[in-house]
Amino acid sequence: MTDTDIEAQVAEWRAYMLRRKAISEADVDELEDHLRERVGDLTEAGLKPDEAFLIAVKRMGRMDELSREFAREHSDRLWKQLVLDPDRDRAADEERRRGLVVMIVCAALGAVAVKLPALFGTGFDDSAEFYARNMGLLVLAPLAVYFAWRRRLSEAAIALVAALFAVGAVANNAYPLEPDSQSIVLSAIHLPLLLWFVVGVAYTGGEWRSGRKRMDFIRFTGEWFIYLVLIGLGGGVLTGFTAGVFGAIGVDAEVFVSEWLVPCGFAAAVVVAAWLVEAKQSVIENMAPVLTRVFTPLFAVTLVAVLVAIGVTTNAIDVERDMLILFDLLLAVVLGLVLYSISARDSAAKPGVFDWMQLALVVAALLIDVLVLVAILGRITEWGFTPNKSAALGENLVLFANLAWTAWLYVSIIRRRKRFAQLEDWQTGYMPVYAAWAAVVVLVFPPLFSFA
Repeated sequence: MTDTDIEAQVAEWRAYMLRRKAISEADVDELEDHLRERVGDLTEAGLKPDEAFLIAVKRMGRMDELSREFAREHSDRLWKQLVLDPDRDRAADEERRRGLVVMIVCAALGAVAVKLPALFGTGFDDSAEFYARNMGLLVLAPLAVYFAWRRRLSEAAIALVAALFAVGAVANNAYPLEPDSQSIVLSAIHLPLLLWFVVGVAYTGGEWRSGRKRMDFIRFTGEWFIYLVLIGLGGGVLTGFTAGVFGAIGVDAEVFVSEWLVPCGFAAAVVVAAWLVEAKQSVIENMAPVLTRVFTPLFAVTLVAVLVAIGVTTNAIDVERDMLILFDLLLAVVLGLVLYSISARDSAAKPGVFDWMQLALVVAALLIDVLVLVAILGRITEWGFTPNKSAALGENLVLFANLAWTAWLYVSIIRRRKRFAQLEDWQTGYMPVYAAWAAVVVLVFPPLFSFA
């Protein structure tokens, strides 16, 4: 399809929109800019221009109903192009096949990576410390390789990603940490977080400074997590059947399951889930924003109930390590719900009921964070600084800053004093703060606390 054909389709869409009296010409101009940008992104991902146009129309924001109505009226072309057209672009098909092959190679690389240390006497049974330190490195490096190929990274970007992985690997293994030390647990938690942001550099094609690319990575993260969980559930069923079937014939499959099937399957699933997200983005809507609509009110009610329970019982929050991790995960989930709500929201839409619900969720999370910070500061005042409490203090301060400014922006947006785009810019601009804090915990905390 030529550029002239695409322009004709855009003109047809524009005329369709202008026939609706509720839409001004300025609105259509803005929507057309968004439409052209999305068409460009989809064609870069390997779609034919005609496919990209129709899918972009389906994903339009503020004029959702009208856009979807237009897409429905022209969906016969989309169906024929995606399924029935015998003359589909051979180059695009070849690109998809190459992508599948690269995914299989990278998934196999992940499976090999988690078993390779066993050749040097570092198995799962006797080297829990090694895998605690390095599991994130072993499973995320193949994912970075996959995106380096997928995004055609420049040599400079590849060198940067490789250097960041190397720094994390060397520092994490060079420090003389005892197996029962607090620092080794903190490193096991924070190194995968740090490396995930490095994967983000590969995902964005090296354009990490672009707010739009960061938001794309946020969307990918949510979709990837959902697919990984679904693959994990399927893998659990497979594991159960494997153990049961072999047990029925008198063969103990415990070693195979625990040392081969589960670790290798998990490492491969990390890459497979990413490939699935990439493969399906071009044909159906994302799941993370849909789930956000479902779970935002549920989490808001839950957090309010927690605050009420604390007020009624006057019980202080337990600041032991497991409880701190639980509360930090809860706050991270809240921010995730905010992020995926932002990713699916049209920045030009007027504030609605869901925005009030998001504000309630953020305020409740902010109050809980304040209570956690008070409890942590109380324990530090009484017992002094430790790696665990220092890390928890820093993480909750980082979360507090984000939640506090997010709440203020939501209030301003609802009062129509700020634009929704400012909230999106704040969230994407804040991402390096998380990466920086993870790096501090992994690289600075061990020597700072004498590797305790």
